[in-house]
Amino acid sequence: MLPRSGDVLHVTRAASVQFLRPITFRVIRVLDWPTYDGWLWLDGYELNAAGDAVSRRSIFVQEAGLEQLRAAPVPRPHTVRQQRRPVNRSPVAVG
Repeated sequence: MLPRSGDVLHVTRAASVQFLRPITFRVIRVLDWPTYDGWLWLDGYELNAAGDAVSRRSIFVQEAGLEQLRAAPVPRPHTVRQQRRPVNRSPVAVG
């Protein structure tokens, strides 16, 4: 499962030995830095129990060890706006 922007992950020791204490992590992006096969650099926010961002982090983890808690919302379809009326740009009398 390759994470997407907006995904909320549970990152444990299964993802990397640095996470002896598991964290909840919201993904901003997957960095395209060179890594070992099966490993990823993720940029995002560590979340507290209430779901608030407490610190921005870049983490190095194994893709197979990530657990998705909440998927990113599905993007809304693009709506086409109606054409705007032209603005009247006539001179204004001053004085």
